Parts: sequence; structure tokens; C-alpha cells
Amino acid sequence: MNLYMKKNKRLLLIWILGPMISLMILGLCLVWGSVSISFHQVYLSLVSLFKEEWSGLNPSNQTIILAVRLPRILNAFLIGAGLSLAGLTMQSLLKNPLADGSTLGVSSGAALGAGLAILYFPHFSVYQFDSRFILAATFAFISLLLVLTFTRLFDQRLSHQSLILVGIIFSMLVSAGLNLLLLLAKDQLQTLVFWTLGSLSATTYHDACILAFALVINVLFLYRYSQDLNALALGGEQARNLGVNVYRVRLLLLILVSIQVGLSVAVAGSIAFVGLIIPHMSRMIVGSNHRYLVAVSLFLGGNFLAVADLVARTLIRPLEIPIGIITSIIGTLIFFYLLVKRTRGGVC
Repeated sequence: MNLYMKKNKRLLLIWILGPMISLMILGLCLVWGSVSISFHQVYLSLVSLFKEEWSGLNPSNQTIILAVRLPRILNAFLIGAGLSLAGLTMQSLLKNPLADGSTLGVSSGAALGAGLAILYFPHFSVYQFDSRFILAATFAFISLLLVLTFTRLFDQRLSHQSLILVGIIFSMLVSAGLNLLLLLAKDQLQTLVFWTLGSLSATTYHDACILAFALVINVLFLYRYSQDLNALALGGEQARNLGVNVYRVRLLLLILVSIQVGLSVAVAGSIAFVGLIIPHMSRMIVGSNHRYLVAVSLFLGGNFLAVADLVARTLIRPLEIPIGIITSIIGTLIFFYLLVKRTRGGVC
């Protein structure tokens, strides 16, 4: 009983500290930018959401905060959280420390779908879902199904090694299709190239609502199957002996990963390293129990991408660096540090 209470207190502490730290980082990201705005003006701008007229509020600051920075930061946090959870799930399911949302070609498929939407269906929408979301999520899901189908042709057990091998080959094929799109693009070439490198410059509150809904569903399912993921970390046979329906758990969580990655790519393009390094950093903090890993990965990934976006839009003011470049640079340094720490006896 005492051990159970201790575990619950630890999880509660994570869910208390996580939002507090996230709100602090959110405040800093709202203050800093190409134009610096005081904390007081940020506070007044946020309060103006509930009260239209507020003494001392600068209208231009209000516009910058509410129309530009806040939706961008919210999307950065949600995408970072989603990609880190996708990476955590893939590493657990495939038992591969180098796995993330792109391992099975899901990210490449989503990028191809979103690229087609940007070039050929920019004004198409269904029930408030524009073509980017529809095609990116659809192509991500189809990519997953194709990888599973082709793998099953020569490996009925869908082993980790076979899935990863087919996923890499499929990802290379789809990437060739995306490169062909870049070749065919004319008037929208710059927009498409900047998007493929990762960009949060055109994100909206509507995007954030869609991402938040998908993230909540993902988190609920990950908590529901957290013990199954712990068992899968021991291996497929051991998990089956413990009563885990390995095929069902893998399929369900892979579908959730494909949808989460597809929506993230639709909003911000391909962003590297978040799903790769954040799960490793989370394990260094709380160990390998997915009951804690889910929460820590969520907040750590969200805050990581929010800070990376802040660097992207302030490092060379007034120019903006694609966020994918920033995450690749920061991610490479962090991953190298993790590798060095692991070789010296640390846990990765």
C-alpha cells in the first residue's frame, strides 16, 4: 500500500511540476521575439481574452501576442509533445533506441500527403479539416498499412527487424516522391521547401485544437496500455506469457502514432530529432516505467520544441530559421551527450 501511494505521489508530482514549468516557458516565449514585449503587456493581452477593454494595453502588443505568438507557441508545445510520445511508443514497440515517428515511413508518407495538399488542393476542406490534415493523416495511415502488409508477406510474426527494414525502404521511396513534388513546384516552391524544413510561422488556434484533441486521445491510450508497454520492453514472448495481446497492442498504438505524426507534419512539416532524443532524456529522469515516461516525455517534448521555436525566430532577427534546422542542431548535440553518458555507464 505504501509503495502504491509512493508511486501515485510521484506521478502526481510530475503532473504538477510539468504544467508549472511549461507555463513559465510559455511566458518567456511570449515575451521574447523579434520585438520584445514586457511581462506586464503579456499579462494584459492574455487578460483581454476575457475582458475587451483594459487600461494600459498596447493594441499592437496585443495583436502580436494573441494573433502571432500564442497560437504558434501552443502549436509548438503540442507538436513537440506529440512527436516525443510517438518516438517513445515506437522505441517501446520496436525495441529499438533509434526509432521514432519516421522509422516506418509514417512521417515521409504524411509529408507527401501534405505536400500534395499544399500544391494541388490548397482550398479543399471537409468539416473544418483542410486538405493538409486530411491528406497528411490519410497518407500516414496508408503508409503504415503498406509497411505492415509488405512485412507480413515474408514475416508472419512482424518482427522488429523486418518492420524496421521495410519501413526504411518505404521511407526512401516516399521521400523520392516528395522530391519529385519539389521539382514540379513552381510558384509555391519556396513555401514548400520552407515547410519541408519545418515551420510554425502560419499555425493557428484551429490547428492547436486539432492537435490537442489527438494528443489527449493518444495520452489516454498510452496510460491504458502503459503496463503492456512495460511488458513489451521485456520482449514479445515474455509479454505474451504475461497475458499481453501483442498483435492488438502493437497495431492500435501504431495507428495512434501514424495519426499523431500525420497531424503534426500537416501543421509544421518534418521536424527531426524530437521523437528520438526526448524519450531517452525522459528515461534518464524517471527510468523505464511508462506510467511516468508518458507524462515526462509529453512535457519535456513540448517545452523542447517551444524553446527551439523561440531560438528559430530570435537567433537571426528579423529572419526566421526553419525549426527543423534548429532541432537537428540541438538534437545532435544532446544525442551525442547521451551516447557519451551511456558509454560511461549512464542509462539511455
